[in-house]
Amino acid sequence: MSDSTKPDGRSDELRRFGARVREIRKWRDLSVRTTADLAGLSYGFVAKVERGERPVNNRQTLEALALALRVDPGEFTGVPERAGRATVESYDAANTLGDLLSGWWVGEVPDAPGRPLPEVLSDLMSFHDSRNRSGKAGAGDYPTQVARLAPLIRDLLAVAADPAIGRQALAPLLTAYHVAGSISARLRVPSMPSMAAERMKQVAELLDDPVWQSVAAWGRAHFISSSDRPRQYELAVSAADGAPSDRLETRGMANLTAALAAAAQGKRDLAETHLSEAAALAERIEPDVSPWPAGIMQFGRTNAGIFRVSIGVELGYGPRVAEIAATVRPETISAARAAAFWTDFGRGLMETRKHRDQGVGALLKAESLAAGQVYRNQFVRAAVSHALPTARRDAAGRNLRGLAWRMGLAPTG
Repeated sequence: MSDSTKPDGRSDELRRFGARVREIRKWRDLSVRTTADLAGLSYGFVAKVERGERPVNNRQTLEALALALRVDPGEFTGVPERAGRATVESYDAANTLGDLLSGWWVGEVPDAPGRPLPEVLSDLMSFHDSRNRSGKAGAGDYPTQVARLAPLIRDLLAVAADPAIGRQALAPLLTAYHVAGSISARLRVPSMPSMAAERMKQVAELLDDPVWQSVAAWGRAHFISSSDRPRQYELAVSAADGAPSDRLETRGMANLTAALAAAAQGKRDLAETHLSEAAALAERIEPDVSPWPAGIMQFGRTNAGIFRVSIGVELGYGPRVAEIAATVRPETISAARAAAFWTDFGRGLMETRKHRDQGVGALLKAESLAAGQVYRNQFVRAAVSHALPTARRDAAGRNLRGLAWRMGLAPTG
């Protein structure tokens, strides 16, 4: 019998998660019943989570527990890496971003080589393109992305300080800051995404352009801590209302962010309202994925559909998300967003044993596009851990156990 599955059918991953919840609860000097009441959950459910018998498989439940225990959700979800080197590389990447975002404000000149702006912009576009591809240097490989992004931000800061041409570097710098925030969020670095949003705001103020100011406003809503979904919702709605009418992308993405914030609070009707508004805006854009602004929004019919799948899983639709997923064309969008689609679709399918094999197949597609992104996803880890004890000795079971091993959920030998 593997070390990752105990005789009682519980996996190490669920045991670790439950033990961490119990540890924090006792540190807060709260009973199981009080914690359950504060979180709006049943006593039995919280008790089973602590014993490693039930997974936490949606944002609403995870964040409710975190709010009740007054901690960041990340306190529950330490993700072991398969290799120690990967952990070190991720920490190094996070430190590099932290030093860059905190060490240099817009208008200051870092120690950069002073490359010509056209060369920097060409490299930035190449960087955005590489992030959209699967593979070693593409989606999900955050240390490699940071190694390329950090010098580009320094170059753009150096150009931005030039009175003659500095303004031309500002909009590209804003998009680069957004990527920095996105990577920080994926690496679960506290406060750094909000720091990236602040840098976006600084750039937008220098541009003094309502188009970019609304992009920065959406970035703030996008990056706000998940511990305050009501505030995220308010900021997203404000960003949607404040976006210029000719920038459908910003209005659309702000509505999608508002929909996710509403769904994470269990507000189904409100989430559906914003999803419908975003879908209507997407129909007014010709391509399935708008290329504006480069590298960050990817708004259009495809992304609206991906959000609808994700939010459907959040709201408990389970395998019924297959009806929504059938309308989505993930091949038209970046590898990272396509991986998000297959990840959430797989999670939804895995909620019932009947559709588990299909769900594992979807997760394998996500893994092929952005492995690191899948391995760090708490809800995927919970779903895979929950399914492991009953994995069959057939091809589908081997696929599940193989995925678990690559995620660090099963023994190495």
